[in-house]
Amino acid sequence: MSITLRPYQQKLYQDILDAWASGAHNVLAVASTGAGKTRVFSHAIAQHAGASVAIVHRHELVGQISLALAQNGVRHRVIGQKALIRSCIQLHMSELGRSFYNPEAPAAVAGVQTLVKMPTNDHWFKRVSLWVGDELHHTLRENQWGKAVEMFPNARGLGVTATPVRADGKGLGRHADGVMDVMVEAPGMRELIGMGYLADYRIFVPPGDVDVSNVPISASGDYSPAPLRLAVHKSHITGDVVQHYLKAVPGKLGITFAVDVESATEIAAAFRQAGVPSEVLSAKTPPALRAMILRRFTQGEVKQLVNVDLFDEGFDCAGVEVVSMARPTQSYAKFSQQFGRAMRPKPNGGLAVILDHVGNVLRHGLPDAPRVWTLDRRERQSRGAPDDVIPVRSCPECTAAYERTHHCCPFCGYYPEPASRSGPEYVDGDLSELSPEVLARLRGQIDPALKLPYGATSAIVGSLKKHHHAAAQAQIALREAMAQWGGNKLAEGIDLRMAQRLFFHRYGVDVLTAQTLGRADAEQLTLRITQ
Repeated sequence: MSITLRPYQQKLYQDILDAWASGAHNVLAVASTGAGKTRVFSHAIAQHAGASVAIVHRHELVGQISLALAQNGVRHRVIGQKALIRSCIQLHMSELGRSFYNPEAPAAVAGVQTLVKMPTNDHWFKRVSLWVGDELHHTLRENQWGKAVEMFPNARGLGVTATPVRADGKGLGRHADGVMDVMVEAPGMRELIGMGYLADYRIFVPPGDVDVSNVPISASGDYSPAPLRLAVHKSHITGDVVQHYLKAVPGKLGITFAVDVESATEIAAAFRQAGVPSEVLSAKTPPALRAMILRRFTQGEVKQLVNVDLFDEGFDCAGVEVVSMARPTQSYAKFSQQFGRAMRPKPNGGLAVILDHVGNVLRHGLPDAPRVWTLDRRERQSRGAPDDVIPVRSCPECTAAYERTHHCCPFCGYYPEPASRSGPEYVDGDLSELSPEVLARLRGQIDPALKLPYGATSAIVGSLKKHHHAAAQAQIALREAMAQWGGNKLAEGIDLRMAQRLFFHRYGVDVLTAQTLGRADAEQLTLRITQ
């Protein structure tokens, strides 16, 4: 018994094997939410000849990973309390008709909290030759996940995550703050949508009054919990969540992410009062009750699951059509996991719907925007969107979210009048939006004639001519790179205005100002474009 990997999953698995064969000890595999990371690492364990362990970051997910191993025919131990073991066995029986639990098996699945409390004198720790870590972005050398990895001195590692980035800016590489040696990547979310493995989506950002401008950022890089809860409770978000669900997607199966149990209880009560069957789930919900509620949800008896930090990582539930965000976050990983709950393909080819009541998409950019990942440290995330992501605007007419490369809303056609036309920054680099006077001024700054100071010596003149020539050569190379880049975009079907706006947001300079850059800046921009 085993699960057949999709073609891109098989390639990702082969990339992992190749990385190990090339000398990497710990390999990080990156695949977007919904791409099937659990399938890949379960397959890796099934194909591994020696002892292995899957390290899960929460007890709630042990059963899910245990079932994935069982579906691959892997008999395994479950390291945990007897009630957890019984739950895994029952899950195997209900889904597969037989149990794959074996307390003597070389493979195991364990929650990290249980694992780090175990004595390491058990010979099993030394026999393990492969560890697999789910949600690897949690793992740093000095935290409990890193300490769990160190318990297996003779094992190579495989970590999986959709988001190899931390809000605190720490790097996952061994050379930085983590334990990983190399990264391999699956196709991005937009590619998987195109292949039909993920649903396409629409994001709406309804107007709201949650004010986080004075909420401090904690050491983790996310909002400080207590002030965040206070800011949310001061708002009218409960009514907003219910009102916009009823307006946009009435009757669809949805998950709402709340800031705490009190807020979740209020939202669920408001849903029920409006005739929408709803339940509250949190980490404190007993497993049996949670399983019963999830069954009622998949059967359509419950329409809304209002949860608190339970479904943002590792959760896998069929049928989710809409996600409502009622918890602001500075963590791209948390944001990504939340919107990913609705990305499973729909039977009728329908869209996933995201109702973002707290502006998370405005902080982080669209979910399928291309991302540049690294194992290095990076600057701690600011209150704005990351540098490598196109900023997003919310349409005041239809509330849809769209990238600012569009000069008007692509969904309803609404045109946001620029606040000013006196500089490229006011119009997102769209030259056709600038006034004729500004355009003339910018064009006049391109290729100014060399001016020699009166009475300059021949040495000074020679030096000035040399620098002028070098700057001109740097500009020639830059303009060639820009022309190549622009030609590629036009060939992709992007019109000139959108290409200009995309260039501005991607490189931080408009196409005219770029042609006035000095030698050093021109060379640096050329390198960024060509890379």
